This record gives sequence, structure tokens and C-alpha cells, in this order.
Amino acid sequence: MIDWRGAVRAFRAGPGSRRGTRGGPTVTYGLIAACCLLFVISPVSGLNPGYGTGEELLAAQGAYFRRWGVVPAELMAGDPRALLTPLTALFVHGSWLHLLGNMLFLYVFGAMAEERMGPVEFALFYLGTGYLALLGYAVAHAHSEQTLVGASGAISAVLGAFLFLFPRARVTSLFPFLFFLPLRFPAWIVLIFWFVLQWLAARAAGAGPGVAYLAHVVGFSVGFLYAWGRYRGGDRVKAQTAATEGESQP
Repeated sequence: MIDWRGAVRAFRAGPGSRRGTRGGPTVTYGLIAACCLLFVISPVSGLNPGYGTGEELLAAQGAYFRRWGVVPAELMAGDPRALLTPLTALFVHGSWLHLLGNMLFLYVFGAMAEERMGPVEFALFYLGTGYLALLGYAVAHAHSEQTLVGASGAISAVLGAFLFLFPRARVTSLFPFLFFLPLRFPAWIVLIFWFVLQWLAARAAGAGPGVAYLAHVVGFSVGFLYAWGRYRGGDRVKAQTAATEGESQP
């Protein structure tokens, strides 16, 4: 989960910063639609009466997570079915807050990254880095039976790529310890600060329930390295484009 909360509005880069995908960032929109639709019809949303209520609903939710989420012990044991779960888990979320937070940041940062990469490359990038992020967590917690779900590994990779591609985009953040005073910083400052927080949290976290900070660290690192390897010889966007995001905290 990417636990940045606050008011967020979408943004676009200035001229020359994108590949000019027609119809807008269709892959980003498609991923958001798929995640939202699957969540609504799942037992987690609480909107489908077919899953019952009370203990029956809780049992259905547990079975849902177990079937489509990553269970590190099963994945590391080489279970053929488990090999696909780092992909399916990207479309499974544990709560409304989990879903909305992830989709918000996928929309804000993914739209711009997709327009820079192009739809096909972005789709492969998103799925590939998301798989690697969850796999990295599973390798580090090879004996864990806790289920891991959510798109935050892939979205963290998008943030890593964004850092390389748009380092000077202006980001407005609201910090509660500063009485929610809106402050504007270059994206590289905010994203590096976020990465350090994730890294520190990952060092302190275990394999139990909670936020999979290590998946964030792996995803962000893989995303940044991909963008560096893929675009370092090309044109990086140096214009100070504007973005707005919320409070950043683990």
C-alpha cells in the first residue's frame, strides 16, 4: 500500500514531454478500471450479497486473498499455481482505502509515465516490475504464510521511473506536522524522501500483517533502474512541470 493521503489532483506535462499517445493514457485508465471492477465484485468490497455476512463473509475474504494473493511460502516452494500470483495480486486490494489510495497515485503518476513510454511499453513495464516487486518480497520472507496483495509494488516502480523521467516536476505536498501548509518541491526531493521512508520502514518491518514496505523498495528501485537503462541516452524531461500530491508517510 502507498499510504500517501490528502487532496490530489491530476496533472499533465508541458509540450515535448510525452510521446503523444492518442486518446490519453488508456493503459492507466484500463488498469484503474480493472482494479476497481474486480474489487467491487469481490467479497472484500462488501457490496456483493452472494458472499453472505459475518463469519461467512470473512471466510470468503480469506479464501479470496489466499487464491489470488501471493503466499511467499507457496511461491518459494515452486507451486505452479503460485507462480502466477505475483500478477493476479496486482489486481487485488484489501480495503476501500487500499484501493483508492493506490488508484489515485496510479492515475497521477502513471498517466504521465505512460505518455512518455507509450502504452505497450508501459503495460509491460507495469506488469513486469510489479511481478518483480512482489517476488522480491517473497524471496526475503520465503517462509511466510501471510498473503500479500495490492498494486503498490507496480505503482512504486512507476514512481521510480517518474523520478528519472521527470525529476524537476513540481510537487505540492501537505504535511500534517506543519499544520497542513502546502509546500512545493521538485519531484526528486519528494520521491527520494518517500523512498528513504520506505527503506527505513522495510528494515524495521517483519513478515507479519501490515504494509509490505520491502515490495515498495524493490519496485521503486527496479522502476528507476529500468528508466535509467532505457532512457539515459535519450531526452529526459527537464521542464518544471507541475503536480500536486498529498501528505507522504509510510
